[in-house]
Amino acid sequence: MQKQLLTSLSACTSILVGKQASADGSIFIGRNEDSKAAWPKHFISHPRQTHTTAPVFKSKDTGFTLTLPLTQAKYNATPEWTTEFGVFEEDGFNEYGVAMSATESAYANERVLAYDPLVKNGIAEEAMVTVVLPYVKTARAGVLRLGELVDQYGTAETNGILFADNTEAWYMETATGHHWVAQRIPDDAYAVVANQLSIQTIDFMDQENFLSSATIQKFSRQHHLWRTDTPFNFRAIFGTHTQSDFIYNTPRVWYGQKILTPTQPQKPMSDDLPFIQRATQPITFEQIAQILGSHYQGTKYDPVGRGKAKNQHKFRPISLAKTQESHILQIRPELPAPVADIHWLAMGVTAESIYVPFYAGADQTPADYQIGGATYDPKSSYWLYKLAGVLVDSHYHAFSQLLSGVQTATHTELLRAVAQHDAAAHALTGTALIDFLNQANRQHADLARTNFSALIADMITQATDLSPLNFNTDENL
Repeated sequence: MQKQLLTSLSACTSILVGKQASADGSIFIGRNEDSKAAWPKHFISHPRQTHTTAPVFKSKDTGFTLTLPLTQAKYNATPEWTTEFGVFEEDGFNEYGVAMSATESAYANERVLAYDPLVKNGIAEEAMVTVVLPYVKTARAGVLRLGELVDQYGTAETNGILFADNTEAWYMETATGHHWVAQRIPDDAYAVVANQLSIQTIDFMDQENFLSSATIQKFSRQHHLWRTDTPFNFRAIFGTHTQSDFIYNTPRVWYGQKILTPTQPQKPMSDDLPFIQRATQPITFEQIAQILGSHYQGTKYDPVGRGKAKNQHKFRPISLAKTQESHILQIRPELPAPVADIHWLAMGVTAESIYVPFYAGADQTPADYQIGGATYDPKSSYWLYKLAGVLVDSHYHAFSQLLSGVQTATHTELLRAVAQHDAAAHALTGTALIDFLNQANRQHADLARTNFSALIADMITQATDLSPLNFNTDENL
């Protein structure tokens, strides 16, 4: 597979939730990583390291080269199964409790790209987590470090990047080669993003809530992109407003907001869906998981529903076959960072998988999350969940309720396990705590694997009687 193909298929959906908007005071950032239907991800933990000579990072994707700081913090991430095209570490926590997810692919319009084109060997998605997350202690610092890299080296792509810590969540967008903005998600609000530049009005005087490249106002004035007597609407100035947006992007935002703010009447092809939205009720983890696993259930646009074909395939769903992994990074209040921060990870298709909780304070990941190549491997967690999805797809209406029952039961068991491990971890510190969290993570992974292995066995057994070569024969013959 060519690197160009990987890039062209990258199309994710993201969500960010402020601490006052959530039911339990947690801050959440989450995203589906969509690229190829069979392209495994791994889940690994990098140890804290201090080098005597500054290491140099060179991207296999764009050739971007950067000398890194001497000290790298411990962090976890979900890299590709192969480094042939680059690392694409995508998401994780570092030891300081900073969460990062990169990236939400987007597009800038031809006007802005004409005056500040993308930089072929600039920083891109493949490198962002690797060169930012191990070197920052707050979410804001993450925005500023990545912004400085874009300022200095340029970027090869238009992207959205999510950051969070125990105080706040930020959404950052790189639009052109050297221009970017970032907005702090209000504590009482949420945002759903789907492959288009989304940040709207920027208040450059309010640096508590907005950050940007230093010359973006000058650039916009100089090229007659913005009249200074009007609000600086980043989406309107830098973004796209094409027919493909209305088919591919805005319906996903509409559906996410439909779930969380059902009292607000909106249309799936609307061009003015708000970036910042308030929920009707406090937002739960389960609602976030529902959004990232959704395919327009309850509407005529559900591709596996029973509506008319012209509606079923009208819009691109949030959860689809090309999802490699989905993550929800949760920062819980009133707990020490090693326990408070949970990396919920669903391998494969979100709708047909399960979010497994991993304490970010651990320094190991389960062995079955560290393996899996281009072809099916029964020992790999990625391939376990992909197999379950393939079997569900083979007889969707026969197996979807069976899958749903296992997902619900497994999530209930995992929540119970987390509560028990939270309580037991309370009295532990140092290496004893780390060892305990490693063991807890392994138990969570094993619990989910056991339940999905049983589901797979059940579906295979039932499928033996669902062959198209079946016939109601006389058992006496």
